[in-house]
Amino acid sequence: MAEAITVKKLTSFAFGIIPKLMKLVNFLQRVLTFSPADDFIFPQKSLSVSIGKGDLSVAYGTRFLSGIILKGAKTYPLEDGGRYPQPEEIVSSLALAVNEFGVPKVGITLNIPKAWTIIRTVEFPSSVKENLASVVAYEMDRITPFASEEAFFDFRMLKEDGGRITLLLMAARMDAVMPYMTALSENGFSVSRITVDLAGIGALCARNEKNSDIFFLGIDEKEYEGAHLTEGALAQVFSGSFTTTDEGSRAEAISASLKNLIEAAKGRGKSPKVIAHFEGGNPSLIELLKVRIGIPLSILRPADARIKFVRPYQELPYGTVGSMVESLQPGNKGLNLLKKGIYTKERPPLAFTIILTCAVIVTWALYLLAPLRVEKDRLAEITHAVASKKAEVKKVEDLRKEAGELTAEISSVRSFKEDRPLVLNIIKELTVVLPKTTWLTRVRITGTDVNIEGYAASASELLPKLESSKFFQKVEFASPTFRDVRMNSDRFVVKMEIEGFQKGTETAPKADGGTKKATGEKPKNEKK
Repeated sequence: MAEAITVKKLTSFAFGIIPKLMKLVNFLQRVLTFSPADDFIFPQKSLSVSIGKGDLSVAYGTRFLSGIILKGAKTYPLEDGGRYPQPEEIVSSLALAVNEFGVPKVGITLNIPKAWTIIRTVEFPSSVKENLASVVAYEMDRITPFASEEAFFDFRMLKEDGGRITLLLMAARMDAVMPYMTALSENGFSVSRITVDLAGIGALCARNEKNSDIFFLGIDEKEYEGAHLTEGALAQVFSGSFTTTDEGSRAEAISASLKNLIEAAKGRGKSPKVIAHFEGGNPSLIELLKVRIGIPLSILRPADARIKFVRPYQELPYGTVGSMVESLQPGNKGLNLLKKGIYTKERPPLAFTIILTCAVIVTWALYLLAPLRVEKDRLAEITHAVASKKAEVKKVEDLRKEAGELTAEISSVRSFKEDRPLVLNIIKELTVVLPKTTWLTRVRITGTDVNIEGYAASASELLPKLESSKFFQKVEFASPTFRDVRMNSDRFVVKMEIEGFQKGTETAPKADGGTKKATGEKPKNEKK
């Protein structure tokens, strides 16, 4: 029994560790076979051209590392709208854009209208997984209205479940696209990729929400079309026409198209979001849709592209710019109808890996053979630096000591000034508080006590005035007052305490004496 449990644990451990080891091996292989010409670091350029009904758009951008810069974008309207541009119109407008944007020789991404394509999901048995391109080409006349030799097409795997493979297939009739490719080729332009605007807009929306299910909606006055994006790639498309101008009916039609797709995304544990682009920007339709679909809805704006702009744009040809971004993204999952599902796997370059490995080994050998020399040089540098700084350190220490002494002196002066009441302040306060009919014969300040003697027209008026001063408290007569008939004044002796100081804890300077005559021409208080 114990042996069976042990074997079971070892088996579980082996099954758990194998995927981790495979990830580690893949990572090491990626590092050791990394090339300076890899798409992740090598500068890239992309020129995208879109064929639209009534106009055509051009966008040019570059990428270095992960930063994408839009160098230029422009839409060229046709004189008579409602039709697709002719090949010669594409060539002339593209020549103008190339001259204006300063575009070097680069492969073109050609965006054809969605109406020219068939986009659908198809299923095949898992047994054909290794030969998907051949199988799709063989079955093309069954799953589309035309044969494989008559079409440009591409596909990507959406899922594999229950012995079945689900693919997203996009195909376009070759004779509809070839006149444009021929005209471009004859004028020196090379088409390296064919896709649709809707896929480009999807790539643009997915840059912010790669882990969410995104539903894009493009709405104009007559129709709407949309795309479902999962894991940053196109998974499904839908479209419809409006039969009424009522905004409520239009919102109902759009929400009906989205309802099942949204419920399916929620069933997979996703948090779906809707990003919409309204030609004309109808506010009432936007608000109605927000209420009906019940999930977050935002409007596509230039800032959502998460790319740098050479100049600001109020409105962008989003499909054209999105196709440009999709082409520049390393390892993009976009469809290219020129490929017909056939992608050659590039062998990783080994020459750079061998050179880099040899350089690393030599560097390690040198470091291991000369560690003492390195440390000795470092010690000599440190010793020299310490010796050169000794005189400066001594000066700093002397200055610090002098600063400490000055700080102590300043503290002593400040303490003397703040902790003990100044005699001049007390005498000034007496001068301000006492009436003009009073003069002093003596002022005595000892510790926290103040005693004053003198004559006043009315001695009883003195106590309230002194008590109201911020300097004095506990004001009282030290001896009985009496009337001096000769002076026609009351003789008084008053004692009081200095406000805020306790006896026995503070020592104040001493002062004696002082007289004051009750005349308006002389100072109120005057030392004797």
